[in-house]
Amino acid sequence: MPEVEPVLSAGPLLLIAAAAVGVLLFLIMKLKLHAFLALVLVSLLTALATRIPLEDVVTTLTTGFGSTLAGVALLVGLGAMLGRLLEHSGGAQVLADSLIRRFGERRAPLALGVAALLFGFPIFFDAGLVVFLPIVFTVALRLGGSLLTYGLPVAGAFAVMHAFVPPHPGPVAAAELIGADIGLVLVFGLLVGLPTWYLGGYLFGLWAGRRYDVAVPDILSGGNALDDTPDPSVEGTSPGIASSGTTTATRPAPPRFGTVVGILLLPLVLIFLNTGLSTLAANGTVDEESFVVRAGQLIGATPVALLITVLVASVVLGLRRGESGAQVESIVNSALGPVCAIILITGAGGMFGGVLRASGIGTALADVLGDIGLPVIVAAFVVSVLLRVAQGSATVALTTAAGLMAPVVEASSGLSSIDLALIVIAIAGGATVLSHVNDSGFWLVSRFFRMDEKTTLKTWTVMETLLGTIGFLIALVLSLFL
Repeated sequence: MPEVEPVLSAGPLLLIAAAAVGVLLFLIMKLKLHAFLALVLVSLLTALATRIPLEDVVTTLTTGFGSTLAGVALLVGLGAMLGRLLEHSGGAQVLADSLIRRFGERRAPLALGVAALLFGFPIFFDAGLVVFLPIVFTVALRLGGSLLTYGLPVAGAFAVMHAFVPPHPGPVAAAELIGADIGLVLVFGLLVGLPTWYLGGYLFGLWAGRRYDVAVPDILSGGNALDDTPDPSVEGTSPGIASSGTTTATRPAPPRFGTVVGILLLPLVLIFLNTGLSTLAANGTVDEESFVVRAGQLIGATPVALLITVLVASVVLGLRRGESGAQVESIVNSALGPVCAIILITGAGGMFGGVLRASGIGTALADVLGDIGLPVIVAAFVVSVLLRVAQGSATVALTTAAGLMAPVVEASSGLSSIDLALIVIAIAGGATVLSHVNDSGFWLVSRFFRMDEKTTLKTWTVMETLLGTIGFLIALVLSLFL
């Protein structure tokens, strides 16, 4: 959306922006208004306060909303379907068991973490944690030691994938708002996320396991892990895909390890194909107009790659395992309900960003950042951290920070496509740090692991802060050399 000539000067515009964020946090934190409604209301009030012409207000709102959903809804919906198919088929158990056999019992925490990284590509944080809990508890009981030795590497893996890697809604929405290439965000999300998890999730989990002796909860003998947990639909981590259903004797045998890994790698390979061909075409190595290049770019486009993967998974994990067409349809349909809220929230975040662009606030913010000499990638991290700490929701922090920074990015010259992708990673890092009592992820881990709040702050909160900070620092270093 083109930015109109601002009616107000830079000072009042920045005060309005600060007030808008403050009102947004007040509505979500104090009045407990749903994040979607809060974002829509604040977007409308900001448009009126910045004197966008009344006849353009609704168009500004709907354009920002629709342009964001165009990129987000497909990816989140398809990713949710893929995750549900993998979870329903027993893919998580297969991954964990196979990797433990290959890595050995001494490296069980590493094996569980790697399995969570693979399974965390399509499945959301809370759903992945719920699915893996019985596996983590069983391994911890069998091998002994603190539950944190096994649980934190798994929880950290899901947190990293959820924050840094598409098709999760946070990085997808941030990429759309910033204008970054989804394929590059995926590439750098993995390049940054994997060492970030190893340092801040796996190694810290081993250290925390030695320092804090947390016993395995007695919930495997018929208890329900969800009995003493808050509602996972509470915004703070993203609503996940439906957790694992009750296993019955008639369920088909789980898929093989190679099958699960192959399905998880398929969209990555296709997306990397698109990114590689686009890079080669830009360098003049291949003919951009050739049919092979165009076809490769088409099937490697993220929505098409995920569509192909979901169709393959429907056959391989569903029909070929004895599920009927109606059963497969029911499985993928069950994935869509829980992600509707997150799709609407990310769309509303795009609406807020559209208002900020149209009002001229972005230009004013860019001028201020230029005056104080704060690099865009650092400013993106700081803004995201402040929003994360204030209201708890990683998704709201990602979308709101990206909306605030999008006009700044547009006004900045000399930013490459790699710079844009790394700015998205920096925002994701800021939205990960300092998970505390206003984040439902904090309470999920606390109640699942049967830890008091003090221990959760010393373990989960510290790990999340390490993950976000390490991820940002790696992205910052990369931005200096690439």
